[in-house]
Amino acid sequence: MQKYEYIKQPKLEATVYKDSYNQRLRVDGFNGNTGRLWEYLMDEAVSHRFEKILIKARFNQVSPLMEKGFVMEGGVNGYFSGDRAFFMSRFLTDDRRNSSYWKEEDEILRAVQKLDKKAVDGTGLITVATVEHANDLAELYQEVFKLYPVPLHDPDYVKESMKNGTIFVCIEENGKIISAASAEVSSSNQNAELTDCATRPSHRKGGYMKHLLRRLENELIQQNIFCAYTIARALSFGMNAAFHQLGYRYRGRLANNCIIFDKMEDMNIWERDLSEQ
Repeated sequence: MQKYEYIKQPKLEATVYKDSYNQRLRVDGFNGNTGRLWEYLMDEAVSHRFEKILIKARFNQVSPLMEKGFVMEGGVNGYFSGDRAFFMSRFLTDDRRNSSYWKEEDEILRAVQKLDKKAVDGTGLITVATVEHANDLAELYQEVFKLYPVPLHDPDYVKESMKNGTIFVCIEENGKIISAASAEVSSSNQNAELTDCATRPSHRKGGYMKHLLRRLENELIQQNIFCAYTIARALSFGMNAAFHQLGYRYRGRLANNCIIFDKMEDMNIWERDLSEQ
C-alpha cells in the first residue's frame, strides 16, 4: 500500500503518505495541533506496523515534535515556497534506528566534498519524455533496480506520474533509453525533487547523469520552480558526486529511509537554489 491521505480534523490538517512497502509514514506538511497529529500517526503505526515516521516540519513545529521523541535528520531550505522544511523522524524499532553503514557513508561524503565542481550544460541528445516513453522507461528501471521505493517497473505508474506533473528526461541510443532522471514537482510548495536517476550498466562511464539533471533544472526554471533537492543513496559515491559537482549542498542524512537497490538504505539530502544560476 502506498497512498496519500489528506487528514482534516478539528484543529488539524495534514497530508500523509502511507507507505507499507517501506514500512513508514511520511507527513509532507501539517497545520494545527501536534498532539492530535501524534495520536493519529501512532494509531496508524500500530495498525499497519510502520517502523518510521518522517515529518517535514516548519520551524515553529520542531520543538513540539522533539517533545514527542522526534529527531532532526536534515532539511531543505526552500521547501515550503522558499521557507525551510526540517525533516523530523521518529523511529519505532531499534533495527530501523541503527545503521550498519554510517561510518562508510561519512567517508564517502567526505571524499565527495573534496571533488571540484564542474560546469555542465543540459543540451545534447536529451529528450523530455512523454507517455509514449513509459514502457521503455519502465524497462530501464527494471534493469537498473532490483528494488525501488515506488513501482517504476510499472508503465502505468510512470504514465500516472507524468499526468501528475513529474518531468522525465532521457537519453536514447539506437532507439533504446540508456539513461533517465525525473523531477517530481510540487506546485503547491514550489519545489521539485530530482529522482529516478538510472543509467544502464553498459553505459555507466558516459557521464550522462549530470547532463540530464542540468536539463531538468532548466525545465524547472521555466516553470518558476527554484528549490531543487534530491534524496540520494548514501552508499553511492557516483550519485552523491554528481549532485555535489552540480552545485548542490549537503543537508543531512535519513537513516534507513527506504528500500532501494537491494536493501533498506540511508539517504543523503542535497539541495540547490536554482535562482542563483
